[in-house]
Amino acid sequence: MLYPDGEKLIFRFDDHTMWIEPWSHNAFRIRATKLAQMPTENWALEETAADTSKSVSIQTPGRESATITNGKISATVSQRGKLTIYNSSGKKLLEEYARHRLDLMDPKCSSLNLEARELRGTPGSSDFHTTLRLESLDPDEKIYGMGQYQQPYLNLKGTDLELAHRNSQASVPFAVSSLGYGFLWNNPGIGRAVLGKNVMSFESFSSKSIDYWIVAGDSPSEIVEAYASVTGKVPQMPDYGLGFWQCKLRYQNQEELLTVAREYKKRKVPLDLIVIDFFHWKHQGEWSFDPKYWPDPAAMVKELKEMKVELMVSIWPTVEPASENWDEMVEKGLLIRHDRGVRVAMQCDGDITHFDATNPAARAYVWSKAKKHYYDLGIKVFWLDEAEPEYTVYDFELFRYYAGANVQVGNIFPKEYARAFYEGMQAEGQKNIVNLLRCAWAGSQKYGALVWSGDIASSWGSFRNQLAAGLNMGMAGIAWWTTDIGGFHGGNPDDPEFRELFTRWFQWGTFCPVMRLHGDREPKPPGQGTTSGAANEIWSYGDEVYEICKKYIDMREQMRDYTRELMKEAHEKGSPIIRPLFYEFPEDKKAWQVETQYMYGPKYLVAPVLEAKVRKATVYLPAGKWTSWGGDEQYEGGLEVEVECPIETMPVFVRK
Repeated sequence: MLYPDGEKLIFRFDDHTMWIEPWSHNAFRIRATKLAQMPTENWALEETAADTSKSVSIQTPGRESATITNGKISATVSQRGKLTIYNSSGKKLLEEYARHRLDLMDPKCSSLNLEARELRGTPGSSDFHTTLRLESLDPDEKIYGMGQYQQPYLNLKGTDLELAHRNSQASVPFAVSSLGYGFLWNNPGIGRAVLGKNVMSFESFSSKSIDYWIVAGDSPSEIVEAYASVTGKVPQMPDYGLGFWQCKLRYQNQEELLTVAREYKKRKVPLDLIVIDFFHWKHQGEWSFDPKYWPDPAAMVKELKEMKVELMVSIWPTVEPASENWDEMVEKGLLIRHDRGVRVAMQCDGDITHFDATNPAARAYVWSKAKKHYYDLGIKVFWLDEAEPEYTVYDFELFRYYAGANVQVGNIFPKEYARAFYEGMQAEGQKNIVNLLRCAWAGSQKYGALVWSGDIASSWGSFRNQLAAGLNMGMAGIAWWTTDIGGFHGGNPDDPEFRELFTRWFQWGTFCPVMRLHGDREPKPPGQGTTSGAANEIWSYGDEVYEICKKYIDMREQMRDYTRELMKEAHEKGSPIIRPLFYEFPEDKKAWQVETQYMYGPKYLVAPVLEAKVRKATVYLPAGKWTSWGGDEQYEGGLEVEVECPIETMPVFVRK
C-alpha cells in the first residue's frame, strides 16, 4: 500500500512500514521498521527540517508506484516497496538491491530471496539486526567520507568498514559519492558498511529501524554543506587554535611544563598552546590536579597567559572507587550501570568504570568539578580522552563484547562526552569551545569536537594512513581534525631515521586544521607513577631538525589570517579545512584520481613527502596558474611537474 501523509510518502505491507519525507532542501530522510510505531529519535539530524513546502510534490498515478519530489531529488517506490532515487536530470543516484520474486515484473526478479530492507528480530529484544542493500550502479563510482580508518585509501569504493569506535578509528557514517549524492547512515549502533562493486550494504546489529538521509547535489561542496545544515556546524575556532600546539605523552609536574613553555618563549618560537595530559590527577574521577606535583595551578595558568600560551588539560570519563567522588556518584546514579559481576568497565591503572554521559545530571556533575578545578582557573580547552575508546560505552553490545558485562545504558556515542563540556561552557557564556577528542560521530562537530587520530604508530605507513583519514574526516563533516605529529607509539629523537620521518610529518602538520605535536617517545625516563615518555620538543631532535621545525612554525604564523578565514568558512558553511583536490576542482577528472595531494582551503596545494629518502616529487597541478611557496617558479596547471624536495622542503603550491 502506497499513500501520502502530509509531505511524507508511506509504503506499508504486512508488518513492514517505510517513510520517505523531505528533510531540508534536495534531501530525503528514509526510515523503515516492523514496529507498530516509527521510532522518533532523530539521532544525528537536527530536530526540525527546513521548510520545503514550496518544492515538495507527491504523485500516485496508480497502485503500481508513487513518486515524491523535493527540489533536485525524487524517489519512486514500486508497488512492492522497492525504492529508486534520481536527481533533477533523471540520473539514477541510488537503487535498492532486491533479489526476490515478490514483484515478477521487476527485471531483477530472482530466486535468491534477498530483501533490500531486512529487519531481522533479535531474540529477547524489540530490536532488529537491520540491513540495507543497495545496487552498485557504477563500478567506477568514488566514495569519500565515512570517518577515520587506519588505511591508505581516500576513495572508499570497494572497502569493508566496521561501524564502531576504537582507539584511532572514528565511525562517522556520512559518504559523498562522485555520482552526485551524499548519504548518512543515521543509526548510532555498532554495524558494518560494505561499499562493494557488486553490492553496497549498511548494517546495524541492534536498532529499532533502518534510518538514512540522502541529498542530491551538483558538486561535493554543495553536498557537504547540505549535510552540515542538517547535522550542525562547528563553532568559530578560537585564535589560539590557529598556531602551534606543544604536547608529549605526559608532563610530570608543574615546573617541567613551565620550563618547556619558557624555553619556547626564550627561543622566540611562537607557541599557542601546551597540554597537560593524563594522570595529573590523584585518582580517576576527581577532575583536578594532584597537589603533590601541581602545587599552584592558578599561578601556572597566570604565567602561561603572560607568555600568551593557553593551557589544555586531559579529562577522562573514568571513575575509580578511591576517588573522593565515587560514593556520591554511586548514590546519585551518575555512573554507567552493570547488572552483574564487579563494577568494572575497563582496567587502566586500576579497576574503573565511566560516568553516564547520557544522564544530564551526570554531565552537570562532571562539569561542576571541571569548572571548579580547571575552567575557573582560566583553562578554556579540554582534551576529552575516551580512555581507550574501544572500551567506551558506544552501546551495550560493544560492552558485552569487550568487557563481558551486560551494561544497560542504551546508546552512548562519543559526542555525549563532548556534549557534557559544551553544555557547561555554553552556560558560562563561552561560545568558542574546543574539545580535543579521540572519537566522534555524525553531528559531533557542533559540540566543538576537534578529533585527533588516536594512538598511531610512528612509521611511514602510519603517516600515509593519516592523510587519507584526515581528508575523509573532512568529507564526513568533521572539519576540525589533527594528528600526533611524528606518530604516538615509539620513535627515538636521537634516531636519524626517525628524525627524517618526524621532519616530514611536521611539515605536513603545518597544513592540517590544527598543528599539534604529540607522542610517546623512547627511551622513557624514570618518573612518578605513569611513565612520561622521552623529550618531544622541537629542539629534542637536533639542530638541523630544529631549524626546519622553526621554519614551518613561522609558515603557519604567516597563514594565520588565512587559516582564520578557513575556520570561519567551516563555522558558517561546514566546509572542510583540508580538502581532496576534486573538492576545489570537481570538473577535473584527474583531480578525482589523485590521493596523495590535497588543498589547504582553496589556495594552497600540498604534496606531503610520504616515503623515506625521497628528494624529488611529481605533483599534479589542476588548471590555472600556480607558484611554488616562497619561490619564483611559475607553473601552468593541467599537467604534472617534477620538483625538488630536499629534507628542509615539502612541495606546496599557491593558486593564483
